[in-house]
Amino acid sequence: MAKKKKITQNDITTWYMEYVLNHNKKPSSVYSFAKENNFDESLFYNYYASFEAIEKGVFKSFFNATVTLLEKSEDYTDYDPRNKLLSFYYTFFENLTANRSYVVYALAGNKNQLKSLAALTELKKSFSEYIEILNIKTIDFKEERIEKLQLRSLKETAWLQLLVTMKFWLEDTSSSFEKTDIFIEKSVKASFDLIDTTPLKSIIDFGKFLFKEKIHNK
Repeated sequence: MAKKKKITQNDITTWYMEYVLNHNKKPSSVYSFAKENNFDESLFYNYYASFEAIEKGVFKSFFNATVTLLEKSEDYTDYDPRNKLLSFYYTFFENLTANRSYVVYALAGNKNQLKSLAALTELKKSFSEYIEILNIKTIDFKEERIEKLQLRSLKETAWLQLLVTMKFWLEDTSSSFEKTDIFIEKSVKASFDLIDTTPLKSIIDFGKFLFKEKIHNK
């Protein structure tokens, strides 16, 4: 059978995801992976330098698909930053759920060290840029150096919040992951209330939810 002369980046990503789910491990080499999928090895390197690059690209593709879908909504463009971030979360986790088997394979063994997981580095970069574009209002110190530090802290905090939510979702056993939806709603509301220095009611409510979940799962 003649080898495929044209393949796309999406072809490689799809074949890779299918391989690891079928074998519960990475292909032994790019050569064997190309041979199994009937294309020249050289075509692989048109898109990726390694399997690790594919893994990073998969999570970035989940992000890109989320933003693309959101930007097609006229309502989304009129949302304030809080509701834009909520919409992002709900849509992003819908994408994760649609690919849950792969995400669990890629993350489950490292769910307590997600912050340092290499597969998430491209996602972190894209998500941090997204947070900056949201233009979330914080305290105006009228000092450029302080405002830069504040933005850096905001992006890092937002990233940690996303990681915590991903960890919660990985462990969520509720129907249709409804507890993750509650977690998203309460955590995003609490974080914005904290930024806006508004009353702590939502933060306490979120704390009660986490405490209840911890006690219930013991």
